[in-house]
Amino acid sequence: QVHLVESGGGLVQAGGSLRLSCTVSTSGFVANVMGWYRQAPGKQRELVAGITRGGIPNYRDSVKGRFTISRDNAKNTVDLQMNSLKSEDTAVYYCNVNFGSYGTYWGQGTQVTVSS
Repeated sequence: QVHLVESGGGLVQAGGSLRLSCTVSTSGFVANVMGWYRQAPGKQRELVAGITRGGIPNYRDSVKGRFTISRDNAKNTVDLQMNSLKSEDTAVYYCNVNFGSYGTYWGQGTQVTVSS
């Protein structure tokens, strides 16, 4: 069984910061890729940032230079530090972990609201 617990969402003013955290409970497995997606009302879910088991990150263009993804393989956690937040960053953010052939799992989502 894989269980994801997210935390850190909330309401922040434009230009502010938030840090999202996701803890993954597994039977000792380490995910190949961990990441964060987001979905705004009326829009498709989109990848925000991902990070490989080896620590190589990738970001969507609109968040480069503002967001930083990190993971701790020993603790099975993945964090997303979000700085210089903009109103267009408002969305529900979902943690995602990919175990390759063992499947992909999603968190329940956490709301991020940026007021302008």
